[in-house]
Amino acid sequence: MDFNLPLAAVWYMVFIVSLTFHEAAHAFAALKLGDPTAYYRGQVTLDPIPHIRRSPFGMVIVPIVSFILGGWMIGWASAPYDPYWADSNRRKAALMALAGPAANLVLILLAALAIRAGMLMSFFHAPEQVSFNHITAAAPGPAKAISILLSIIFSLNLVLLVFNLIPLPPLDGSSILTFFLSDQAARRYNAVIQEPSYRLIGLIIAWNMLDFVLYPVHTIALNILYPGAGYH
Repeated sequence: MDFNLPLAAVWYMVFIVSLTFHEAAHAFAALKLGDPTAYYRGQVTLDPIPHIRRSPFGMVIVPIVSFILGGWMIGWASAPYDPYWADSNRRKAALMALAGPAANLVLILLAALAIRAGMLMSFFHAPEQVSFNHITAAAPGPAKAISILLSIIFSLNLVLLVFNLIPLPPLDGSSILTFFLSDQAARRYNAVIQEPSYRLIGLIIAWNMLDFVLYPVHTIALNILYPGAGYH
């Protein structure tokens, strides 16, 4: 694909905001559930700088490379937590893990509501063909620019939601699984997924799984956004 610098800049701006919101949600949930570790390290914030400093590779290098190679961005960050607290409070730890994807879902819903509101005011309409940059369509002008921004917010947060819910370490989906395990099984499972080798393998597998999972979910999301549109 041809590299489009202005489009890449919009994607990266939305990526940073979305991932910061994701990680701040983890940190805030942990604080409210009894683990102040992320709070003391400055992660309960919507300022992206502390999150970038903690995860420069996942928040700078990987998203730029993924956009150049695939036309959309993926990456990661992390919020610190107390593993002893998580081991002793596995259900609370699972809720903390769920908070990040939930934050991305909120951004998807806000973008969808804005798109539907724009349609009611005749600013936007359902496109004949969709892409990650073209979830909704508009006439040239300010409405067109806003439609692209909303399309990217919708698409990128869907990517982050789907990616993070894959149940492999080190992604959030692997921690959410502990909610359904017994205490003993959860402790053994947590010991395994903390191993760096398993986390690296899990990340590689999840990356290769993403295309197979993302596109069906993206199609379902579009058909919910536009009932009866019949996108496939």
